[in-house]
Amino acid sequence: MKVSYQWLNEYISLEGLPAEELAEKMTRGGIEIDGVEQLNKGVSGVVVGYVKSKERHPDADKLNVCKVDVGTGEELQIVCGAKNVDAGQLVPVAVIGAVLPGDFKIKRAKLRGVESQGMICSAKELGLNDKLLPKEQQEGILVLPTGTAIGAPIGEVLGLDDEVLELDLTPNRSDCLSMLGAAYEVAALTGRDVKLPNNSVLHAAIKTEDYVSVDVQATGQCHHYSARYIKGVKIGESPLWLKNRLMAAGIRPINNVVDVTNYVMLEYGQPLHAFDADKIPGGKIVVRPAREGETLVTLDEQERRLEPHMLVIADGNAPIALAGVMGGASTEVTGDTVNLILESAYFDGGVVRKTSRQLGLRSESSIRFEKEVDHAAVVPALNRAASLIAELANGLVAEGVVESFTREPKPAAIHVSLDRINDYLGTSLSSLEVRTILARLQFPYEMDTNDVFTITVPTRRGEITRDVDIIEEVARLHGYDNIPTTLIHGDAIPGALTKPQAIRRELRKRLADSGLYEVVSYSFTSPARTALFPVLTGDAKHVKLSMPMSEDRSVLRTTLIAQLLETAIYNRNRRNETSALFEIGSVFHTREETLTKLPQEKHRFAALLTGNRKEKAWNEAPAAYDFFDAKGIVETLLSVLGLSSKVSYAAANPEHFHPGRTAAVTLETADGPVVIGYVGQLHPAKQVEWDLADTYLVELELAPIYELADDHLVYKPLPRFPAIERDIAVVVDSAVPAAGLTAVAREKAGELLESVSVFDVYTGERLGEGKKSVAMSLLYRHAERTLTDEEVTSLHAEVVQQLEQSFGAELRK
Repeated sequence: MKVSYQWLNEYISLEGLPAEELAEKMTRGGIEIDGVEQLNKGVSGVVVGYVKSKERHPDADKLNVCKVDVGTGEELQIVCGAKNVDAGQLVPVAVIGAVLPGDFKIKRAKLRGVESQGMICSAKELGLNDKLLPKEQQEGILVLPTGTAIGAPIGEVLGLDDEVLELDLTPNRSDCLSMLGAAYEVAALTGRDVKLPNNSVLHAAIKTEDYVSVDVQATGQCHHYSARYIKGVKIGESPLWLKNRLMAAGIRPINNVVDVTNYVMLEYGQPLHAFDADKIPGGKIVVRPAREGETLVTLDEQERRLEPHMLVIADGNAPIALAGVMGGASTEVTGDTVNLILESAYFDGGVVRKTSRQLGLRSESSIRFEKEVDHAAVVPALNRAASLIAELANGLVAEGVVESFTREPKPAAIHVSLDRINDYLGTSLSSLEVRTILARLQFPYEMDTNDVFTITVPTRRGEITRDVDIIEEVARLHGYDNIPTTLIHGDAIPGALTKPQAIRRELRKRLADSGLYEVVSYSFTSPARTALFPVLTGDAKHVKLSMPMSEDRSVLRTTLIAQLLETAIYNRNRRNETSALFEIGSVFHTREETLTKLPQEKHRFAALLTGNRKEKAWNEAPAAYDFFDAKGIVETLLSVLGLSSKVSYAAANPEHFHPGRTAAVTLETADGPVVIGYVGQLHPAKQVEWDLADTYLVELELAPIYELADDHLVYKPLPRFPAIERDIAVVVDSAVPAAGLTAVAREKAGELLESVSVFDVYTGERLGEGKKSVAMSLLYRHAERTLTDEEVTSLHAEVVQQLEQSFGAELRK
């Protein structure tokens, strides 16, 4: 639904509420606005001009030289090539200095030697959708109606100073398929009053019942049918204001009668149809199901084959319209029409929908009937259209309305208590706040002493039938942003994950995204496997099964790594030499020789990498997994869980791990640092024993991670001031860890040190036995100002001095 801002302003004051702000308010209130379209595509300086004369260009057969009056007292000479330009026309004129869409500026020019002082414009040149114009106006210049004021700004004349809101309506909000519905919605959101259009009718000294009769035979499909008779209409063009509003809504103007029916449909949301009364014998209208084999030529000049489930309007014999979908060509209003029968009805939405879909014929009328129209608007819309036709087509409206009721509309009465509203929304609204919202909605209500509301819902809001619908209205008008966030509470929350479950799920996702394959292995293994990696078992003993399947599955596992190694060996034996595996599962420990109580079950994470990270290609060599790939997995997972700052790595030499390529992973807990696992290479002897390539392993205890994991994200602004980088290379003993050097540098430099990283480690005869060179890059930055070179030089010298004192480091030269 396209809603013109200026048109909407006629029904509700929008003063102080710009279109963009209105769109935001409506979207927050539940009516989504797809966008706000500016009808003026960049037109300025264009006015209405009068073509006083037209002469052929002396040197060009297809050009004309026109004398044009634009209301300034001075005639303009304009060269125009349009075929339809002629003397006596009112046209849009872009004078010197005017701007057209696309930032096209009008300048003084000469065309074939004749000076041109402006430009006579077509609809397309003004940025109008010319497809909505009559065919004769889609080519050539735009000819304006007689009586248009000379010199008037074209933006005012063509309604270009308007904005159009595109409403993206859900199926339940069919009330907003009308300008009045949109006005009621804005009134509910702003508390302003709605001004209804004038639908009073001046009657002629004739009666409708003398010219029209209505017989509703399909009482289940037509609940209300009403008609008026209008005599002596003069078919012609609609005034510009009416055309402008229809085109803003995306509807092409046709003639003053048809345009009025479309205008009122947009205004009330109630479709109407005008029949040429002289083409209906005796003025007899019959609403009935179609008969087998009947056909109807509709207004789009297509012959439609009808079926018995379709509802038609007939003239007593043959169909003359598809009820709620489209009129028939036999009773079309044309330039020769003099007398009208004007129809307004309530047709069943299901019947209209089925007919529309089966025939592939969807119209603005059928869209509204499918979603159900307002019973109470049938006659008011009819009277409004009759009034406008009398005004714009000089018709004489007969007295009275001929109508047939098969179902009287009754507004819904809904009971809801204040406590129920607050319980549903988690709010503490007072009765005054709820009463204020109901008043803004214009829903009449009564309230008893127990704060129970009895609400009468207007028929225009037919989708509101239950107390929860009223609660939804209260919620959206109170403001969804104002409803407090409340957690589900209780002994058990259905469907919720515990923190350990959520962490395990996140770890699985991250590891799979990183290219690792999850392994789900037996919890049973052999005693020999439990003897591997004793550092991961401690002094715990394995748990024997009372009835094992085999010796290889006779005890509960004490580590996950052994199972991953079994899988890697299995794959290796089948010529799959590359494995990237992980498992999240339980291990079982006990300290009893003879089990008298349940063993301790611990959750752990383990990973194994062996083979090539990148396979050989024609343009690059293969790249094997290394220690830093395994360590990177650990760092990634701990970073996701918010534990990066609480973890440190230190060289370790546990049994069955490589003595120089293994690190203990330490986590800072409330009770102090705790080693939660290891990352490193499998011992070379074991690699040879199991015929594996270099293999890297990780196993971590998950219980401390469960306790300390934090998904709270901390954001900081991008730096506004430049950084200064300094590099340093120091010679230290080989046993000094690089992490110790970076930690001392960070501590000494304090907050001014943004980052420190090791970019080179060198050993060689030139440094001496037992020595190594560690090169680091230090980045200094202040959050609120630019550091000076002197400040950084001084601080950097202090860092170097501290490294010398702490580690006996020497600057490498």
